[in-house]
Amino acid sequence: MKDLLNRYGLLLTTVFAVLTGFWILVLVVLPNIYLFEHSFKPYLPVAELGGPKDVYSLDNYLTFFRSPIHISVFVWTVVYSALVTVICFLIAYPLAYYLSKVSARALLPTIFLLLFIPLWVSEVLRSFAWFIILALKGPLNASLLGLGIIEDPVRWISGFRGVIIGLVYTYVLFMLFPLYNAIQSLDTNQIEAAEDLGAPWWRTHWRVILPHAKPGIASGSVMVFMLSAGSILVPTLLASTNSRWFTEIIQQWMFESQDWNTGSAYAFLLLILCTVFVSVVMRVFRVKLSDIAK
Repeated sequence: MKDLLNRYGLLLTTVFAVLTGFWILVLVVLPNIYLFEHSFKPYLPVAELGGPKDVYSLDNYLTFFRSPIHISVFVWTVVYSALVTVICFLIAYPLAYYLSKVSARALLPTIFLLLFIPLWVSEVLRSFAWFIILALKGPLNASLLGLGIIEDPVRWISGFRGVIIGLVYTYVLFMLFPLYNAIQSLDTNQIEAAEDLGAPWWRTHWRVILPHAKPGIASGSVMVFMLSAGSILVPTLLASTNSRWFTEIIQQWMFESQDWNTGSAYAFLLLILCTVFVSVVMRVFRVKLSDIAK
């Protein structure tokens, strides 16, 4: 706070504090408290609200554990969100290394501009575009058939394939930029020293670059996983009849069944269980919150 006061003065610092407090309290904390409180109440007709049946209970949360289908959907959501995170890392790490240590500095603004351009388009439009591309008679199958790579059209929007492609495309930049910042801070002399000592390229990455990029990997992985698990637009547009996402169940409870209480319970279960999963994975890979905060 003292640094802010010294740098921006009392007026601007107050404005920053008020806007930040408004954002956190009014737009994040209070709505979540409202949903959390309603998640313990039963779904009742308006005439019975405030009556003897309107009491707090765990029934909305137990509804999830009583439904094997919903548990299965949640498990697959976590599994495929983790898969999306791994794929994003495999794509982003080589690109982040190239941008930070290989690419000419004069080309970086152009490359970053090309990476940012898709973000200027609405996620809905990008998902619709992928729906057209992945269609049975879409341009992807037409190109693969024309090149002779495949003999019959592939049903890309079948199972979770379309969802995985859409989520990777949507969230890969959230993995790229933390990795880029982490690798960029590595002294190039350390890489050159490893090469001078005879280390092959893969050992240099494994023993020098990856350990240094650990904070970026942790930060990017948490963001990509949580965003993928909580995505609703991409699964709605690119999922098939046999691939449901947990957020679609929450949406059905809230908007189709008009049962906001059970929907709120499912939303908090998604948040809690995903947080537990991330914490367990961080413990397994020996990643601390301080690594993510770097």
